[in-house]
Amino acid sequence: MTQYMDFEKPLAEIEGKAEELRALARANEEMDVTEEAAALDVKAGAMLEELYKSLTPWRKCQVARHPERPHCQHYIDALFSDYTPLAGDRNFADDHAVMGGLARFNDKPVMVIGHEKGTDTKSRIERNFGMARPEGYRKAIRLMDIAHRFGLPVITLVDTPGAYPGKGAEERGQSEAIARATEKCLQIGVPLVAVVIGEGGSGGAVAFATANRVAMLEHSVYSVISPEGCASILWKDAEKMREAAEALRLTAQDLKQLGVIDRIISEPMGGAHRNAPQAIEAVGRTIQDMLADLDGKDPSELIQDRRSKFLDIGSKGLAA
Repeated sequence: MTQYMDFEKPLAEIEGKAEELRALARANEEMDVTEEAAALDVKAGAMLEELYKSLTPWRKCQVARHPERPHCQHYIDALFSDYTPLAGDRNFADDHAVMGGLARFNDKPVMVIGHEKGTDTKSRIERNFGMARPEGYRKAIRLMDIAHRFGLPVITLVDTPGAYPGKGAEERGQSEAIARATEKCLQIGVPLVAVVIGEGGSGGAVAFATANRVAMLEHSVYSVISPEGCASILWKDAEKMREAAEALRLTAQDLKQLGVIDRIISEPMGGAHRNAPQAIEAVGRTIQDMLADLDGKDPSELIQDRRSKFLDIGSKGLAA
């Protein structure tokens, strides 16, 4: 059953009526509602297209957070073979908000690392809603070190509201772990590509997305802070999140224009959650293209390419 967002309520009514007609027809074989249901489907399709034609930044945040949106685990299951998870930071614990390991992508060995939010109440609690603790970032550092040692490309899938701000995480050096992970991204001499598949929140996302090539799904978001957090700081009112979302320039379209990301991946009409296989396939093609861009570069070239990319951020503006 599709979960609708608040701005999709008119669409929910139309699709709900179409489903009611079909349910009546299933209960009564003599009833023929084919034409009426098809007319409602056409009307729903037109409304869906109109709603998604020009989403506001806040609505894009809602789509990026949709609970049925495909998560890291779905991408790994669909795009990678021979996935062997690697656990723990060899220091404190294994953080389930970060998953990663050795795998094959198009039959070539790679290291894949990503945030995992979970798909139901139990798994979301286990995964801490995709908010990593220091040991999660230290696990990512360990996996990137392995990839560097064995010359394996690194693929990261970013989907986090931000790093976990709890007391224990701060005591164990949350900011230091994020900084070390970001530093490690800049140091490894292998191709590093990142895709923001949902939320790219704060330093928790940057620690995985300091890559040679960065792509975003069309309706994903990437920002230094959540709109609610920004509104709470600037206006002392979290309800001003719509204004904050506008000001943060967090959409894929704005970030491409600013030079923060390299590619925008089109989503199925209505968002990735409406046709997950299609969205996953599009991400797979983009990862393949980004890795092909980096093929043949030696370690020093890859490191310099990555450093230059991030030093250049800020040289472009929306006015330009």
